[in-house]
Amino acid sequence: MRQTAHVSADAWTSAVTAVTVVTLVSALSLAAWLWLLLARGFFWRTDVRLPALEEPGVWPSVCVVVPARDEAAVLPASLPSLLAQDYPGRAEVFLIDDGSTDGTGELACELARRHEGLPLTVASPGEPPAGWTGKLWAVRHGIGLARAREPEYLLLTDADIAHAPDSLRALVSAAGTGGFDVVSQMARLRVESVWERLVVPAFVYFFAQLYPFRWIGGGRAGSGRKKATRTAAAAGGCVLLRADAAERARIPDAIRHAVIDDVVLARAVKGSGGRVWLGLADRVDSVRPYPRLHDLWRMVSRSAYAQLRHNPLVLAGTVLGLALVYLVPPAAVLVGAATGQGAAAALGGAAWLVMAGTFLPMLRYYRQPLWLAPLLPFTAFLYLLMTVDSAVQHYRGRGAAWKGRTYARPDAVPEEGRAG
Repeated sequence: MRQTAHVSADAWTSAVTAVTVVTLVSALSLAAWLWLLLARGFFWRTDVRLPALEEPGVWPSVCVVVPARDEAAVLPASLPSLLAQDYPGRAEVFLIDDGSTDGTGELACELARRHEGLPLTVASPGEPPAGWTGKLWAVRHGIGLARAREPEYLLLTDADIAHAPDSLRALVSAAGTGGFDVVSQMARLRVESVWERLVVPAFVYFFAQLYPFRWIGGGRAGSGRKKATRTAAAAGGCVLLRADAAERARIPDAIRHAVIDDVVLARAVKGSGGRVWLGLADRVDSVRPYPRLHDLWRMVSRSAYAQLRHNPLVLAGTVLGLALVYLVPPAAVLVGAATGQGAAAALGGAAWLVMAGTFLPMLRYYRQPLWLAPLLPFTAFLYLLMTVDSAVQHYRGRGAAWKGRTYARPDAVPEEGRAG
């Protein structure tokens, strides 16, 4: 009899402990979401756009640098938009063909002949030396050619980015009006396939969560505003960079090993005393398709572990953080409903509701159905797997990649012929 009572007491204690743990974890998840909602620079809002514009009396000269490797499929939809820029000042485009095998350089010349507009120079930098990522080696070559023209600004833009006709003048006006050394826009990515609709808006949402746009444009290094000083990022598809700020920050030589070059570029400029602005674009669009989950998986996993500085402890913390913030709420709702734990289900439901609510503005920005918002935990789980896969690939020697070049370590020599 006593033994039965003892077993019953142990079972009751275990059940109470399980209920307490589930409720506690659910409460922690809700607390995390309330903090993200109110204390993370209102990252979830999508109203950070180009500042109020005041056109200069004299338009500064600009050189546009486009690193390109095997981009023949997207150039017809992107390069003509650069050549057709309605810019009152002197502007010129430099497309750096980084060892393409699909006729990228020849196609660029043909497009320039067909479309009147800004002058185009196509050049090739040769193979990157050890310690350089291929994209930044191409950017370095382009900046070297541009400096002979003594431009006041450099526009670094990817080969898959299509610009509205007034894009360049808007960027230059914003830089002058706000006194910014870097003005960058997060290009609107393509959202047409099922997987693009599910993954792409979340990609930009997660990026803004890591680098709240309001904090990025909030001040210069040494200003005493800690959040503004520490937070720096740019979107590599569209970066207007003041030429003297590039020299002061030693761009791109100082960041030659970077895989996530846009973020490191912004940090270098801000660290040298410059001001940086980043926001969402209205009429700057990526034309690159990601029709399959595999394509999006490669886009994220190729550099996710580099974002974590190849640190296993940071990886473990990231996985736990993603699980707590994104996976616990729906799990708490399901477990609470199945076991009668009302408090856990209510806390998890509240966290899930806040999560979905913060995702709605990004879905509206991408013109996607709002019923996708509750599916964010599933997308976050995919990103968790992509991040773990990025680490696995790193330790297998594959590392990060750009257009067929793989970088196993920051100082690794590029290897040709491996999938990106």
